[in-house]
Amino acid sequence: MAKGDRVAFEELYRRTSPWMAVRLRRRCADEQIVAEVMQETYLAVWRAAGAFAGTAVGGTAVGWLWTIAARRLVDAFRRRAHHAEPPPAAASRSLVPAAEEEVLAASVGGDVGDALRRLAPELRQVLQAMVLDGLTVRETAVLLGVPEGTVKTRARRARIAMRKALA
Repeated sequence: MAKGDRVAFEELYRRTSPWMAVRLRRRCADEQIVAEVMQETYLAVWRAAGAFAGTAVGGTAVGWLWTIAARRLVDAFRRRAHHAEPPPAAASRSLVPAAEEEVLAASVGGDVGDALRRLAPELRQVLQAMVLDGLTVRETAVLLGVPEGTVKTRARRARIAMRKALA
């Protein structure tokens, strides 16, 4: 793809776009924003494919792709906030765990996985955004629709709870 191979790009899109759409919808209920972010993300990936450092720095293409998408989603929230009320975030959680929560539980096992599962959902969301998605406090605040101070407080509470659970 870095050499301009459209077939490689189409294959990347075919393999990752369903997953990406689901993950974005978990964070934003507005289909227009999700579609916008998807388009901006894949356009950015196409343009910057040659800049991907890859496994040489311990990264993965999917991780790189999600980082771009998460930042584009935060940018979309900021743009909308200037023009209207904030977009409806997918803050309401159903009783069925999200696919990424199941993957997290499967990949983080043992005591750490148990401690994560025992965290309150609002604390787990902050940890997920900041640690797993690599977002800043400001980006996490925009993504979750809460003030930055709340994000900092929840992150601190989550760290304390994890330390106690793992002690």
